[in-house]
Formats: sequence, structure tokens, C-alpha cells
Amino acid sequence: MSNKNIKGHSVTPIGVQEPAAVLSVNKWKFIIWLFIITIVMLFASQTSAYLVRRAEGNWAEFEVPQIFWYSTIVLIISSVSMQWALISTKKNNIANLKIAVGITFTFGVLFLIMQYLGWQNLQQQGVFLKGNPSGSFFYIFTGLHMAHLLLGLGILTATLVMTFKKEVNADNTILVEVCATAWHFLDILWIYLFVFLLYFR
Repeated sequence: MSNKNIKGHSVTPIGVQEPAAVLSVNKWKFIIWLFIITIVMLFASQTSAYLVRRAEGNWAEFEVPQIFWYSTIVLIISSVSMQWALISTKKNNIANLKIAVGITFTFGVLFLIMQYLGWQNLQQQGVFLKGNPSGSFFYIFTGLHMAHLLLGLGILTATLVMTFKKEVNADNTILVEVCATAWHFLDILWIYLFVFLLYFR
């Protein structure tokens, strides 16, 4: 039985159901959110272990090097430039996209360098990975975050390469969206960790 049109509108015959709309999720967005959930669970377990061990005593206090404050500012700036990259992509401003991704990548590398210098400063204070649990946890938390940031830099590199190949534009923003989501998350994660480590020293 065919559909009848009334004033240009299609009418579905009685007893015939229209097919339900299929909800689809982009696989890259699904992967990045799965990645984020996994990291959240990892650091939730680690911070819980930190609090339990701290409550047991034998916990040495130490000064958090100033360079960790500066590296936090650097990472926040990189998040701003990453958002600029996303906005530029949606506006199809490829020139600004290249600049913004380049700035984000540069500041990301600078953050890693500053974190390493912070480790050196800790060692000058006599705080080592193998030592008092307070120092060990600090190295573990910052080291895990740095490892995940390296993955973020890898996504940034792929975005930059695809941009120069002219495969990223206003009609194909998925890669930049995924990159921005990952980068903003890593920024928020670091701020959480840094505040946590400052407060529960």
C-alpha cells in the first residue's frame, strides 16, 4: 500500500511503522571518551591509595618547586590555543589552525621540560622516587600525567600533519574535536592533581 501525499506531506499507512532512527557515535569520539574514563578511574584509585597511605603516618613534607606553578600556567595557555584551533577549524581558517596547533604543541613540550626540571629540583631537596612515600607518589602522579600528555602530543602531531595535507577543514573537524577534548581533559586533570598534591602534602 503506497503512501498518500496530502498537501506535500507524506502520510504513513495505518499499521505500518516507520523505521527508528539509528543513533551513531563517531568511533574516534567513542575511543577518546573511553580513554578519558579509563584515566579517571586510574587516578581515582591512585589518589585514594595516596590518602590511605598518608593517614598511616611516616609522611615527609617538602616544598613543591615553583616551576610546577609556572608549568601549570603554560598548560592552561596551551588549552586556550587548542580551543582557538577548534574555532579556526569550524570557521575554515586553516592558516590560524596551523598556528594554533603549533602553539599548543610547543607549549605542551615546554610543559614536559618544566616538569622534568621540577623533578631535578625535588632531587636537590633530597626527594626521590625511591624514598619516603610522599615523594614517591608525587613522582608517580606527575610521571603518569606526563606519559598521557605524550599521547596528547601524538594526537596533536597527527592533527598538524593532516592539516598540512589539507584533510582538515570545516567539513572534516573530527580530528581537531578529538584532539581538543583530549587536551582540555589533560589540562583539567593536571590542575586537579596539582591542587590535590598541594593540599594533601
